[in-house]
Amino acid sequence: MDDWVALLRGVNVGGITIRSADLAAEFTALGFDRVRTVLASGNVTFAATGERADLKATIESALRRRFGYEAWIILALRSEVVAAVTAFPFDADDPARQPWVIFCSDDTVMRLLLEAGPGLDPAVDPVAPGPGVVYWNPVKGTTGETPFAKLIARSRFRATTTNRNLRTLRKILA
Repeated sequence: MDDWVALLRGVNVGGITIRSADLAAEFTALGFDRVRTVLASGNVTFAATGERADLKATIESALRRRFGYEAWIILALRSEVVAAVTAFPFDADDPARQPWVIFCSDDTVMRLLLEAGPGLDPAVDPVAPGPGVVYWNPVKGTTGETPFAKLIARSRFRATTTNRNLRTLRKILA
């Protein structure tokens, strides 16, 4: 049995509200073990056997059916999340910055996001590659305004990316 982290995209924002207890109940109903939700932003840890693609399809289908929205998740092994957190390349304790980790389920999308990096101002939009992720460390209060913020907000990336603050990821792993 593997330990997984499901990162739901767009939950409890934009009118899509899912209570943590309901989310945990759905994962439990799917037959997963050790189900735990973390914060109210669509983070679920659980244990299961199976292939990533099959688990992802099962979870997304169940979420669509139960909660009535176009569900997209990023599904990562716990060890992959640990690796992403450990490799964060910027000063995660800088109080002036927001340490973000962008998870990508599509290598082409990740490459597109990283290709934007060299054209960005590193003082505004520091971006770096990581193990299956893109790191981003903008100034606090600018996470919706910078060129990179506008890039990752495009609808074409909706089904294949989600971002989490490094502090949230540490809580997920705790």
